[in-house]
Parts: sequence; C-alpha cells; structure tokens
Amino acid sequence: MDRKELLERCRAEGVRFLRLTFTDIDGIIKNVEVPASQFGKALDGQIMFDGSSIEGFTRIEESDMLLQPDLNTFAIYPWETPYGKVGRLICDIYNPDETPFDGCPRQALKKVVAQAAELGFTMMAGPEAEFFLFRRNPDGSPNHETHDVGGYFDLTPVDLGEEARRDIVEVLEAMGFEVEAAHHEVAPGQHEIDFRYAEAVTTADNIITFRFVVKKVAMDHGLHATFMPKPLFGIAGSGMHTHQSLFDRKARNVFFDPHATYQLSKLARAYIGGILEHCRAFVAVTNPTVNSYKRLVPGYEAPVNVAWSEKNRSPLVRVPARRGQGTRCEVRVPDPACNPYLAIAVMLASGLDGIAKGLDCGAPVNRNVFEMSEREKRRLHIRQLPGNLQEALENLERDRVVRAALGEHIYTNFLRNKREEWHAYISAVHGWEREQYLEKY
Repeated sequence: MDRKELLERCRAEGVRFLRLTFTDIDGIIKNVEVPASQFGKALDGQIMFDGSSIEGFTRIEESDMLLQPDLNTFAIYPWETPYGKVGRLICDIYNPDETPFDGCPRQALKKVVAQAAELGFTMMAGPEAEFFLFRRNPDGSPNHETHDVGGYFDLTPVDLGEEARRDIVEVLEAMGFEVEAAHHEVAPGQHEIDFRYAEAVTTADNIITFRFVVKKVAMDHGLHATFMPKPLFGIAGSGMHTHQSLFDRKARNVFFDPHATYQLSKLARAYIGGILEHCRAFVAVTNPTVNSYKRLVPGYEAPVNVAWSEKNRSPLVRVPARRGQGTRCEVRVPDPACNPYLAIAVMLASGLDGIAKGLDCGAPVNRNVFEMSEREKRRLHIRQLPGNLQEALENLERDRVVRAALGEHIYTNFLRNKREEWHAYISAVHGWEREQYLEKY
C-alpha cells in the first residue's frame, strides 16, 4: 500500500502507535515507537535516532541516523494493549543526508540481491528456525528446566508447548505469514515452526518478526523462548536450516534440469560448489556466537562436514527429493542466533561466486559421514567446519567474497565485536574447569 492507504488503514483500525523496527549488526531487533500524531513524519523517513547507541553503527560524533520504513512490511500486532493497537514497519537505516547507511544489515542483503538481479536471478529462501521453551522462576527470570519431555513430532501429554505453539501460529498468520507446519523437535522443550519460502529480503524480515512473536507469546504463557544454538549439554541444539534456490526473470527455477544427473542444473551444482567453497568462512556469520560451535559437534545431526548429499542429512548441504519448481538446496549449518540479513547475504554471495567461477560441487556423499573414519574423509576430500568462533573469524578474514558481501563497515565492526566476545569467553573461568581441576591440582 502507499502512504495514503497506510494512514487510512491506521485510522480505520484504531492504530495508536507505530513501531519502526530494525536490527543491529548482531541481529537484535530494535525499535523507535511514535504516536499517531507522528505517523506522517515516520512514513516520510524523517524520524531520527541515536546511532551511536546501537551496536556496530556509528561513533558518538556522527550519531544521527534516519529510519526509512518499507511500507510493504506494514503489519498490525494482533493483540490489544491498554493504549490501543500497535502497528509495525521494518526500516532501512539512512544517513542524515538521506544516503544509505553502510552499516545497515538489511541494505547489505539488498546489495547482494541486486547483484543476483543483474545476473537475471531472484533468490528464494525458506528457513526452518528451531527454538527451546524453558520454564521461568517465580521472579520471572528463565531457568534451565525444559517445560516437557517430548521428542520429535510428539504431542500432548508429553508436548506441553502445544498450546503456546498454536498461539504463535495464530499470531503469525494474523500478521500475514503462511505457516506450513508446526511440531515438537528432537530435544525436550524444543520446537519448530516452518513458514513458506519467499524472496531473500522478505524471508529475513520474516525471521526477525518470527523471533519477536515467539518470545512474546512464550512470555504470555509464562515460558521463556530462546534461539540460543546449544542451551543444554547432551541433547540436540537448535539450527536454522535454510532452503534456497534461484529463479529467472520468467519465474522458472534455474536449479532444475530434467536431463541432468540428479536433475540438478550446472547452475545448481555451481551454486552448491560456491557454498562448499566459502562455508568455512561464512560460518562466522551464520553461526556467530561462542555457543554456536557447541552445536556443531558430531552426534547430534548438526553438520560438521563440508560435503553435499541428495539422500542423507549428515553433510552440510542436502538436496531434498522434490524437483521441478521445488528444486533447491538445504544449507544445514546456520543457527537461529544469526543476523538473518547478513546470513542470507553471505550464503547468496557464496553461491553466486560459485556460478561466476563455474565451480562444481562434485559427487554427492550419500553415506553417513558421521560413521566415516578420518582416513575415509580425507580420501573423499571432506573438510571439517571450524571448531570454534576464533577459527571461523580467521577464515572470514581471508575470504574476500564473504567480506565483500558484508561491506567494509559491517565486516570491521562485526570482526571487532566477535573477537571481543571470544576473548571474554577464553579468559573466563567456567564451572567445568573448577570441577576438573580444583581438587586434582
């Protein structure tokens, strides 16, 4: 809708406040809320905020930033507040002179999407974001107790999150999502809700909205939702498998070739080749926390092997069985703690680089890689993902394609933030160390 239609809808629906939302470099959602008297100014992109207070944005001497809303993202939250209804717009960040801000994650993705468009491609992406529901203490703080003992696809009485999950689906659908499935995941207290694929920027917008809705509805049920990749030792962690494909200007899936081996086109094989080529660097972005690498360990179906398959789920990339317009690759490494704008940007850039260089993904690895010896992996040229955040950051520094996808401003600030996180972690003394060494030495 245009500016006039949006204002008319706000009046008709009784919207009293409008949240102008965006994310910092870490993917944490932020917002500036304006009352109805300021809606016109907000829609004209004239609302300023202090960028120096946002992680990785600007220095204090250059702090004024503009919020430029994308009118296509307008939605009304389907819950009432004592003050009336609240609307939402997702924004791009601009400089005071109304030029795009280099540190805006959403615009970083838009730049890579534009590069794909110049080649005649539109990326479609569909995420599978998992999360945990934990109980809360009497004071409202979360504890480490899962709310149920359910497992994969279980239902009540062991799946106590069923009602919360249904309410999440209701809210998402009221905000325009097409939810395809919702179910209990492998670990106790772990859940997954899948929504329909969309173009890259829309998918990233949807992930941000999804994370907010999940946390809000969980809180309404007295639970705490977390997208932390590995909250508990000894059980599966949470991933965000991302299905992706490219369509041409005639809306045809260019990954499909009915006459090729596995019915995968040369473009599809090159795209997957680019993913495999750059994944050891882009995991710093798709798996951006110290905790991310405690999910990426053998034994819990999380991918640690740089390979692809069209049958099993042990390699990093899987090609699901569906063909035709549904032909796609599933990149299984990202986790839901990532900034989705940056994560999708670096994966798309990697795939496009594979196409530009004419790479090939090689033969699929259809055996269970987890059961292979190290010698077998070397023979098949199967590399391992980085074992920790520090190693991933070192790979990121050496990868020009992934760095270019982020842009210099985001890359520099992201690298600095993550190095600080790593140094804080390795300098801290953890409970495991005291248990192992306090009496022994």
